[in-house]
Parts: sequence; C-alpha cells; structure tokens
Amino acid sequence: MSRYRVRGRIPDTNTEIDHMNTERERTSSADDDQNFTMAARLRRTLLGAPRSISDPSLFHRISLIAFLAWVGLGADGLSSSAYGPEESFRALGDQTYLAIALAVATAFTIFIISYAYSRIVEHFPYGGGGYVVASKLLGPRFGVVSGSALLVDYVLTISVSIASSADQVFSVLPPEYRSWKLTVVAGSILLLMLLNLRGVRESVTVLMPIFLVFVATHLILLVGGIGSHLADAGRMVGDVRDGFTRGTETIGWAGMFALFIRAYSMGAGTYTGIEAVSNGVQIMREPKVETAKRTMAYMAVSLAVTAGGIMILYLLFRVQPTEGKTLNAVLLEEFAGGWRPAGIPAGYWFVVIALASEAALLFVAAQAGFIDGPRIMSSMATDSWLPHRFSSLSDRLTMQNGVLLISISAILTLLLTNGQTSMLVLMYSINVFLTFSLSEMGMVLYWIRGRRKYRDWIRHIIIHIVGLVLCLSILAINLYEKFGEGGWITIVITAVLIAVCVVIRKHYRTVERHLTRLDSVVSELPLETAASHVIPDRKAQTAVVLVKEYGGLGIHSFLSVQRLLPNQFRNFLFVTVQVLDAGNLKGAEELDKAIGQTREHLQKYVDLARGLGFAADCRMSVGTEVLDEAEKLCREISKEYPRSIFFAGKLVFQKGKWYQRFLHNETAYEFQRRLQFAGLNAMVLPVRVFDAAVIPV
Repeated sequence: MSRYRVRGRIPDTNTEIDHMNTERERTSSADDDQNFTMAARLRRTLLGAPRSISDPSLFHRISLIAFLAWVGLGADGLSSSAYGPEESFRALGDQTYLAIALAVATAFTIFIISYAYSRIVEHFPYGGGGYVVASKLLGPRFGVVSGSALLVDYVLTISVSIASSADQVFSVLPPEYRSWKLTVVAGSILLLMLLNLRGVRESVTVLMPIFLVFVATHLILLVGGIGSHLADAGRMVGDVRDGFTRGTETIGWAGMFALFIRAYSMGAGTYTGIEAVSNGVQIMREPKVETAKRTMAYMAVSLAVTAGGIMILYLLFRVQPTEGKTLNAVLLEEFAGGWRPAGIPAGYWFVVIALASEAALLFVAAQAGFIDGPRIMSSMATDSWLPHRFSSLSDRLTMQNGVLLISISAILTLLLTNGQTSMLVLMYSINVFLTFSLSEMGMVLYWIRGRRKYRDWIRHIIIHIVGLVLCLSILAINLYEKFGEGGWITIVITAVLIAVCVVIRKHYRTVERHLTRLDSVVSELPLETAASHVIPDRKAQTAVVLVKEYGGLGIHSFLSVQRLLPNQFRNFLFVTVQVLDAGNLKGAEELDKAIGQTREHLQKYVDLARGLGFAADCRMSVGTEVLDEAEKLCREISKEYPRSIFFAGKLVFQKGKWYQRFLHNETAYEFQRRLQFAGLNAMVLPVRVFDAAVIPV
C-alpha cells in the first residue's frame, strides 16, 4: 500500500507526500513481488489487495450511499419482520382480534424510535450511537453500560439473524435435514466474516440482490394479501368488533390491556436494528448526516409497513402455528400455495422464493453486527474500556480484530443455545431496549440543559420523552416476563463484560497516571526552536529513535540514548509511524488532521534536539501496521545513514501479569528482532513502571 513519507524535512502539503509515495512504491514493488509468500497470496486472493491511503477517492470508495446503507444496516431492522411480529401474534393466543391495535402500536413505536435516532445523528455525526450518547450526556459509567449492552446485542444480532434464517430454510425441507442446522449457521457466519474482512462496501454490494428479492416478494405479499380481502372488509371489521366484545366479557378490559401489553413487549425484537444507522454514520457518504437521516427514513418506512402489514395478514388469513414451520411460512402458503396458472405450480415456487429471500435477508441482517459491532469496540478501545488493539485497522482498512472476535462469539452463542431462535430473541431484546432507554434519557437531559440556548427545546424534547417512556416500559416488561425464561443470561453476560471493561480501564488509567510523571520533564527542557539547523552528517554515527506523540516517554528515550552512550552520537533522527485506526479514518479531513498533528510532534523532537546542540531530522510513514512501516522506513534510513543504531522505548512493569502482554503491545521487542535479522543494530530502552511511579532506566 502507499505510505506517507518524510525526507529531510516535514512536507507542508499532502501533494508533496503523494509524490514521495509514488516514487517509493515504484522502487519497492519489485521487492514486494519477490517476497510474496504463498500465505500472503492466499490472503490477498480471499481478502483483496491492500488499499492505498493516498488514493484521493479512498473515502468515496469505502463509503455507502443511502440505498447501500439501507441494505447493509437497514436489513437488520427489516429482517426482524421475520420473527418480531410472529412473537407478538403468538402471545395473543386466541385473542387475535387485538392484532390490528398491535400493528398500529408497532408502527407507531418504530416511527418514534427512528425519529429520535435521527435527532441523535444530527447531534453526534461521527457515529457511535447509544455508546457515544450515553458517554457524552450521562457520563462514562453509563457509557460503558450502553457499550457493553451494544456489544452483546450485536453478537446476538448475528446469532438471531443466522438462526432465524436457517429456520426459514428448514421450514420447507424434510425433517431429517434439521440436524445440519448448526453446521449451516456456523458456515454462514464464517462466510460473512470473510466478506467483512474484505471491506464493508464489498460485502454490502455482494448481498444487495438478496435484499431486493426480499423487498419485491414481500411487497407482492402485502399488496396482494390485503387487496384480496378488501371485498370482505366489512365482515372483518365485524369479526374484530365481536372479538372485542367477547374479550371484555371473558377477561375484561384490564385483562385485554395486560394481554396487549405482553404481546407488544414480546415483539420487542421487531425494533432491533433501528440504532444501527446511528452507530454506523462513519461509513456514510458525504454529507454523512443527511445520508444517515435518509437511510433512517428508508428503514423506518419499510419496517413499519412490513411488520405491521404481516401482523394484519396473520389475522386476515387466520394463520395458526404449525409444528416445524414459521408463521411466515404458513402465511405464504395460505396466500400463494394454490396458485397453479395453466397447471404450473407458480404458487409453490413463489413460496419457496419468498422464504428463501426471507432467509437470505436474515443472513444479510447479520451484516449489521459485523459493521457496527467492531465500530463500538473501536470507540470503547479508544476510551480505554477495551484493549487498544481493537481500534486498529487491517491493510484493507477493516477492523479485523473486532470482526474476528464478534464472529467467534456469535458461533459460540449459537452452539451454547443450540441455535434456538426463541431463546436468542428472548436474550436479544433486553439489551436493545437498555441501550434505547439510555440514549433517550441522555437526549432528554441534553434538551433540559440546553433549554436556555434553544428556544424550541420543548418541541425537540417531547419526542425523546415519548421514546423514553416507550423504551423503559418495554424494557421493564421484558425483564419481568423473560428474566426467569433465560433473560438472566443476558444480564449476567453483560454485567461480566462491564466488569472486564472497568478493570481494563482502571489498568490503563493507572499507567497513564504514572506516565504523567515523565511528562514533567518537558517543562525543564528548551522547547523553542534553536538557531542551529544543522542537517545530520550521513557519514557520522546516527541515533534513530522511534517515537510516538511528543511527551515524556519519547523525551526520556532520547535522553536515555545520551545517558547510556555519552558523546557517542551527534546525529539524531526521530522516526514515527502514523497508525491508521477507526478514529482517524472517519474522513479525509480527520486523516489530514491526524497527519498534521504527527508532523507537529516530530518537529518538536527535532527542535528539542537542535536546542541541545545536536544535528537532528525526522522521518514519518503512515499505514495500518506499525512494525511493517517502521521496518521498511528503517531499512531505507540505514542506506542513507550507514552508521545508524535504532532505539525504541518500552514500558516494563514491576509485577508482570499475563494480561499486560494483551493490553500493551510488544512493538519495541518485535521491532528489535526484525531489525536484527535485517542486519541492523537495534536496542530497546526500558522504562520501568513501579506500583507508584515510572522510573526511566
């Protein structure tokens, strides 16, 4: 892939950098081809070639227009019509006349939550959804609860979608094939994992035909099903009215209301996926906010019409549960099973295609978990709730670590629950409404605090108050109804994840607090640019110091070289790699800003060394992998400065723990190993971390 490169001075524009990149790629491509191993060839075939970060159309290529975002993210919400309405209708029992009111309440809730999240997108245009809202408006403690709930939610998004997809397929297959269900769902997750390791846009584009077939077949079902009963509308109204009359006589108004509320809450799975758009704003095409809001509108309308319409069709066709079949399969057979124009079993094939598209859409819906789950991990890693490595990107600019972890978690979940959709939906809906409730609570507080700043605050706050009441009500009923049936499992898993996040953040905060002692040295050293601007002598001994941002750790590495090898070096080169992660890959502007900050940090090191009387310069590279970039850059430096010795700082903990290797990378030691095998001299400069302080060696 292309790399930003700095020679002799820090370029002022990205155009200069691009010229350097072009030259570097031209000279290094032959070596890359020779060193391309069989494993690397296989990886490139499966995942695609690395992306070029200097490509001016990069962000255009990896972003999604509203329609593609509707396919990739909206499929999660739309696919819930395959199991959400069914759960609600089953909960009605014999009181099916309540389906009309249930359909209206479902559509109303969808529009309320969708509109509320559209407002969230406006105020939080860089994505993150419920996690960012809770963190910014309610505080970090609420943020980690929302983030942990979302992570569990996205694992279950994948599990529920794939399991329900398999249910649709096996509904039309002989019973003896059902033993293959778990094998099929595990293989499906692995296939989606592979697609997402290639990139979000590629995975969405591949799956788009599936989405379109679902929309077409279900549009025929809704229009045809309701249209075929228009002539009987009067009779159906009478049946519903009679049902209400019988209901009041048998169970009373209170009983009817309790049954309605229970059925309404049991269909909570219908609303899952609505928050996916607000979590994935980063992958939207500019202007991101407008694209996200348009995507949200597509999803809200399609989900409300489909879910509400299917519930009404259950009532119109008097659908009854059948062993081994979903209610949607029964509905489709009632609607089209008898179609035989000219003796051709067109109805049978329509049912097969519709169920296949439904199963395929559920497969596509799992995509939302792969898109947004790793992004939540990245946001939490940036805030130190999760290991920092989860914010890293692969050379395909995908969150590889997050994709792999969420795939493994989804497969384990399916195996532990034996792929039972009812159990997964039960576990799924609790966390969904926990995050919904926290988001709405945060927005209510936002408008209360801003009531003096915004004159129309009452108009905005009303929608969030209504959403908060709905979400809290559904959450409370779900907890009451489902806790003993398996809902407690979700609560335990989420609580354990929160505890792990708290421990990880405490560790990072402790290390950061100790490192602040190193930063105090900055105030004691000259920071002004010195008059001397001597360029290092290429024939002299040169110390090449690998640094990150300007601060105590890098300064101590620089000073340690002089302390360990006094009067040995008059030349200093400061080398850094600007790592591309999910934080600075939100757009071209954010990437340029990150590169600009790195330039400033490098210049400060150069000014510091020159102020102390040394000849100094710097080099910079940009990429997704620190070690690969650093190794290539150092190889080039060794050709330019043959008498170079390379140095890298490394935190060394007093009490070594097994988790420290996972939370803190081993970059310095691996950097030393690679350079030594390349025939270059490299040293690691340890910085000891004691229980109460950080002491440089």
